[in-house]
Amino acid sequence: MSLPLRSREGVCDVEFVRGAAARPDAPPDLMLEVAHGATRARDFTDLRQRLRGDYPADLSDFFFVNTDVGAPELAAAVARRVVRSQPRRTAVVVRCLVPRTFVDCNRKIERDVVATASRAGEMTPGLQPWVRDPHDRDLLLDRYFAYREVVTAAFDATAATAGLALFVHTYAPRSIDVPVDLDIGKNLRAAYAADRIGTWTLRPAVDLITHDPDGLELASPKLAARAAAEFTAAGFEVERNATYPLHPVTLAHTFAVQRPQATLCLEVRRDLLLPEFVPFRELIPDAPRVERAAAPLAAAVLGEWR
Repeated sequence: MSLPLRSREGVCDVEFVRGAAARPDAPPDLMLEVAHGATRARDFTDLRQRLRGDYPADLSDFFFVNTDVGAPELAAAVARRVVRSQPRRTAVVVRCLVPRTFVDCNRKIERDVVATASRAGEMTPGLQPWVRDPHDRDLLLDRYFAYREVVTAAFDATAATAGLALFVHTYAPRSIDVPVDLDIGKNLRAAYAADRIGTWTLRPAVDLITHDPDGLELASPKLAARAAAEFTAAGFEVERNATYPLHPVTLAHTFAVQRPQATLCLEVRRDLLLPEFVPFRELIPDAPRVERAAAPLAAAVLGEWR
């Protein structure tokens, strides 16, 4: 296995999940990427302590409502189910540990990227607008490119086996569109106020992100159809591209363009993986709820190999 495909401190966790009959050095048949896998409070605080610049005091509010709670657990549960059913298979789960609160590792970013704000309804930036200190910028971009190297190695290794790649995300229950700027904490607190939260659109339980903004399909049609059927049969409401398309600024788009017949990007609503969705605090996924969502996705993957 190539050197880049390993865990890196503060960057990502790489976990190989092998079936009982798989070779110990087998390359992966399935990759599950969790680009927004920094879901724990310590992921935010550990990185924040390494940064030197001035940051909004309430920036943790943005972190807690804008990270993919439950996605790492969901990806791992799918991997376990797949190799348990097909013990000669190997899966790899790549979990990013860099909070998108500072730099979004599901964005295509170059070294000369400019930290910018975004307006309500726009894609959130790659490098967030509050990153102004040169030391912090270099540290964050170093971690971004380290992550990109690892996940690219995982994608290439999976492609070499003609395997499948899943980009696993979770999203907040409602589509809350606020500017991502220096007032992000205040904006979010206002949006989540009791008299406003119900005005935002409730998202589908599962959204399969299969097409780009021009309508070009960038996912396996059979895998997407199987996933939709399996989730529906399990009692989940399923839509396609209801929340947003697979945007060209995302790293998932870069991978999907290379192998559209072998990829699938999806969102699962976070409250369906939790005892209760409560904004602005660390949340711990509920294992039975995670397994309920993992079962149909694993079944869809397995259907590709029958």
